[in-house]
Amino acid sequence: MSNMEKKYISKTLFAVDGEDSSVLPERGTMPAVADASASSAKAPTGPSKVREIENIWIPMSDGIKIAARVWLPDDAERNPVPVLMEYIPYRKRDSRRLHEETFHPYLASFGYACVRPDIRGSGDSEGLPMDEWVKQEQDDGVEIIAWLAKQPWSSGKVGLFGISWGGFSALQVAARRPPELKAIITVCSTDDRYTDDTPYTGGMIMEDAIGTPWGLFYPASCARPPDPEIVGDRWREMWMDRLNNLDFYTANWLTHQHRDDFWKQGSISEDYGAIQCPVYAVTGWFDAYRRTVPRMLANLKCPRKGLVGPWGHQYPNADGPGPGPAIDWLSESLRWWDYWLKGIDTGIMDEPMYRVWMQQEPAMRGTHQPPEQWEVPGRWVAEENWPSSRIETRKFYLTRNGLENNADAETVRVLAPLQTVGITAPGWWWRSAEEAPADQQIDDARSLTFDSEPLDRSIEILGGPVVTLDLTVDKPVAFLAVKLNEVDQTGRSKRVAYNVLNLTHRDSDEFPQPLVPHKRYRIRLALQDCAHVFEAGKRIRVSVATSHWPAYWPSPEPVTLTLFAGRSELDLPVRPPRAEDRELKPFGPAFVPEPTSGRTILEEAPKRTRDAEWDAATGKLTIRYASGSGKYRIDSIGTELWSTESEIKEILDHDPTSAKSDAQFNTSYKRGDWECRIESRLAFSSTKRNFMFVGEIKAFENDTEVFAKTWDRTIPRMLV
Repeated sequence: MSNMEKKYISKTLFAVDGEDSSVLPERGTMPAVADASASSAKAPTGPSKVREIENIWIPMSDGIKIAARVWLPDDAERNPVPVLMEYIPYRKRDSRRLHEETFHPYLASFGYACVRPDIRGSGDSEGLPMDEWVKQEQDDGVEIIAWLAKQPWSSGKVGLFGISWGGFSALQVAARRPPELKAIITVCSTDDRYTDDTPYTGGMIMEDAIGTPWGLFYPASCARPPDPEIVGDRWREMWMDRLNNLDFYTANWLTHQHRDDFWKQGSISEDYGAIQCPVYAVTGWFDAYRRTVPRMLANLKCPRKGLVGPWGHQYPNADGPGPGPAIDWLSESLRWWDYWLKGIDTGIMDEPMYRVWMQQEPAMRGTHQPPEQWEVPGRWVAEENWPSSRIETRKFYLTRNGLENNADAETVRVLAPLQTVGITAPGWWWRSAEEAPADQQIDDARSLTFDSEPLDRSIEILGGPVVTLDLTVDKPVAFLAVKLNEVDQTGRSKRVAYNVLNLTHRDSDEFPQPLVPHKRYRIRLALQDCAHVFEAGKRIRVSVATSHWPAYWPSPEPVTLTLFAGRSELDLPVRPPRAEDRELKPFGPAFVPEPTSGRTILEEAPKRTRDAEWDAATGKLTIRYASGSGKYRIDSIGTELWSTESEIKEILDHDPTSAKSDAQFNTSYKRGDWECRIESRLAFSSTKRNFMFVGEIKAFENDTEVFAKTWDRTIPRMLV
């Protein structure tokens, strides 16, 4: 046992009477999740005292050792317990420390061994950095689970859970069927790495892939050093091995522009039947992964449940900033674990398969004041199964008069190319009020729009609306962006659902085909799943454009779209009332346990800003974004952390090849005379035929540069 293990193994985190240490909470680091900052009430705890092991080493069959942090019930060696594992590369020791202390110790106090390994090549684990979700990561996950099941404090049963990366890895490892894995919880994740993750949606490149937060953050995060207090004097050698074997993975993603084997690896949609253990899939209507939960419910064959609430990319108990209401997610998750890992009948599998927050009104930027959490009006509803046979289709037609119940004579609508349409919803995903979609009127005015008459009665929908368009375009590569909006009596247009499509992918993501200019096509586009009540007196609007900038990179050439009204359609998934909704078991009030390590703020975090500047003379739009963590010290380990990120994007309204993005991300770790800093940059632009990619990463030890590398790539565009 190491000195570090000896130091922490007797540390009592939760006492039987619920005593806890008073600490300052931290906002979760990228990818952002739960925020303990608004939780002032003392969280309840379970019956077990909890002790923490700061680090253990888990041996892999190839000799590599995986570093993990562990929380155990005090009597686990005498009374073995099930194991809950979160499997991610986000540095258990520092960057994610305070966030993870808001749930791992709590779960352990209810009789679980909680384990948080750093993925190979990240944090304090040995090995070299790897690209996202490679087979080696999943191989290691299977070995780690087998090792954990054999420990004297383990009952032999393991559960896997996590949000974002952790949700991905839970699904991917489950598909390998390790016999010790008995159930998983996957939050804000996807079943298909190509259709619903960075860098592609609908065959279009999303802004998340070519700047902050992900396209730049992930390669830079792989350059961070291990902690000398965990790995000892070899930390510098381990760090240099990482740096010298580092790749700027984003460029690799951009060379795989179609749905090839690179994306199929790790996509459980290739074989849903591979997962046999029970799955609880969770997301929020304001997260980028909102359509993956209903899709998994429809395709998985194992025991399963789905929950979609009024949340962003965060756990359901996060209490701000972001949409809500939040719920008591920790108790809900314990109901799941107790049922599948302890054999306790909690009643959770007697409840409907699919439960969602039915929104009464879409969230919109400008109607809420950040950073407080705001509540999205609505109510909880449920369906016994999904897909539900209760859902009915109501058809509208896009006609010369708008959106009507009956088809009309064919008429032609022409849309001239404008590259800045999309500015009212500039992000692929968002967490706070200032990142939410704004009033859509600016974009609607520069799109083809079709409005219904004011509704004489409310229409409640659940599922993915489908738009079918008869159209032609004048270029072989063209993009489509369609929004479903609700227009109130004042004219405000609020986005309910949307989707985008590279029209060369109209029949296949794996084998796209160029369009024949001016040939007529019938395009079917399923919008993102949603749950919404269109209220009586308001209008339904369909908005059609050929760009969605800056959320998605523009087409190679300006595109003129011709749409044939009278033959184009909208299908809404109408949900009839369900009396049993009133009897749904209510969720308890949300709470977030305080971290146990303590935090001292050394420099306040700067306000997150996103500013747009329009040059009317040139038609140039520039967007500037900046954010930072401030500087803070984790009191229990004495490490000081800070990070900053910024990005500038610009485009000319008449020229898609004028689009540029330049992003920077810097981060630092310091304790005593140990200080390491990473500086990174990603510049991205394009011509009609190529993408131009320049990535830079520099590493500093005590202000002395120890590593610098530039990746300068010209990547051919392949129908993108």
